[in-house]
Amino acid sequence: MDNRYNITSVAIQAPIDDYKLTVIFRFAKIGVCISKGGIKMKVIIIGGVAGGATTAARLRRLDEKAEIILIERGNFISFANCGLPYFIGDVIKNKKDLLVQTPENFNRRFNIDVRIKQEVIGINRQEKYVQIKNLETNEEYNEIYDKLVLSPGAKPINPFKNIESERIKTLRNVEDSISIKETILNKNLKNISIIGGGYIGVEVAENLSNYKDIKVTMIEKSSHLIAPLDKDMARFVHNVLRGNGINLILNNGVKEINNNNELNITLENDENVETDFIILCIGVRPEDDLARQAGLDIYPNGGIVVNEQMKTNDNDIYALGDAVKIKNCVTEEFANISLAGPANKQARIVANNICGIKSKYDGSIGSSILKLFNYNVGMTGINEAIAKMKNMQYKTIILSPFSHATYYPGANMLTIKAIYEEKTGRILGAQIFGKECVDKITDILATAIIMKMTAYDLEKLDLCYAPPFSSAKSPVNLLGNSIVNVIEGLVETVTWEDVKERNEDVKVLDVRTDREYEAGAYKDCIHIPLDDLRNRLNELDMTKTYLVYCRTGLRSYIACRILSQNGFKVKNITGGYYYYEQ
Repeated sequence: MDNRYNITSVAIQAPIDDYKLTVIFRFAKIGVCISKGGIKMKVIIIGGVAGGATTAARLRRLDEKAEIILIERGNFISFANCGLPYFIGDVIKNKKDLLVQTPENFNRRFNIDVRIKQEVIGINRQEKYVQIKNLETNEEYNEIYDKLVLSPGAKPINPFKNIESERIKTLRNVEDSISIKETILNKNLKNISIIGGGYIGVEVAENLSNYKDIKVTMIEKSSHLIAPLDKDMARFVHNVLRGNGINLILNNGVKEINNNNELNITLENDENVETDFIILCIGVRPEDDLARQAGLDIYPNGGIVVNEQMKTNDNDIYALGDAVKIKNCVTEEFANISLAGPANKQARIVANNICGIKSKYDGSIGSSILKLFNYNVGMTGINEAIAKMKNMQYKTIILSPFSHATYYPGANMLTIKAIYEEKTGRILGAQIFGKECVDKITDILATAIIMKMTAYDLEKLDLCYAPPFSSAKSPVNLLGNSIVNVIEGLVETVTWEDVKERNEDVKVLDVRTDREYEAGAYKDCIHIPLDDLRNRLNELDMTKTYLVYCRTGLRSYIACRILSQNGFKVKNITGGYYYYEQ
């Protein structure tokens, strides 16, 4: 008896040149399954969206004859995950706009057997078949495969599963977003609490603010929102959210949720938050249960183990997307990077390798960008927290250039924080905040990180310029200049944290204009405008060290050059007063 079909069958294998012919006798009928060149190959893909659906489409483009089955337990095989918060906020008004491909269209275009509302509940690696359950009929059946692709994604973390309530939701798919939006529109909610301050939590908070009568509270256990950001750069995010009416509770996790007549959140400090509705955005865990049950290698803290070809420890099973751990190109360590970009790249590599095109995935640097009302924040590479944890020999620099030429209307201040290798100037990471050009600068610096470029390379980049778009010396060139100045010993930099820890022999010098100084300044500083500095050197003490600042760091650099060449001990406060204000 063949358990895959629950019928009597006999399989005979015979070599045909370099190919393998498998003849399966079944009720006197003969089926032929051949897996190379002119021969039919059968691939089953578990899960759709960025990983599974992209793999299926690429497979079809490479192999017109292959039998491809895509199993998806939800209603939709390819939808825009990243658009879900914007559907909730009614920026995207029609749910159909979230659907990249419907099962029907996918089948027509790519001739792929799409099975929605069905779930793979088991994998038999020895006999190469999967057990499938039809979630509408509860019928179970088996399906053989030549190659199997796991793209189950990640599941939202919900530590409050013991609480049964329609007023507590996670956000993973289109169905979730529809349910949340309908609740908001039909239940007359006044207070909504978001637990968790990652990308999705922040995007949901912004979009909920579109409903004018709803008060939004965000609760985050750690000291700041958006974990890939350093705390100093996260303050820009906090200020924007608070400035737009979002209530932030930081450094304070949730102890328990009480669902009696009223929904009530008890925080770790025993304060209470009354709310009408809770959206859990705590984070995600790789959906690796099926792989674990099948005996595939899993990391101790979760995530399917794959090699550069995205292959598991089973030669015929591949895995990709949020369910796997991938290499961080900067640290060379493996981590969960739950982003659509890496998943799409991995899908192409999986399909290539299944079809005999040798391809490898080199890893990711986690490049991402987030819209915050009228601002944007971009991240790429590692942050300073990781650099410290890995004991890297690094330095940081912060500068605040304008998005384009200041004489052209509409120029806005940017803030760029870069992490670089202290001796070589190799770019390790960057965080960018501003109203415009954030995507462009983040992408340029992401390219620099992937290509292992240094600050010397950034200086040389020949980037496009016209007054509405950039400056003749672009922010990226300026970043390179600033780092090279430090490496070459033209200036030494310190942070505002260093300023706080100074002793009596260290003084702070403000070189901004009188008008800027009067509008606000660092406490206990000496004020000498840059243009007056050469004529007032006698007011400074040669035995002291001066930490110098201006608004953005450029004028203070000029002041440092003047002072150092006149025998003073001096350091430039990176980021300037604009950064300090945050």
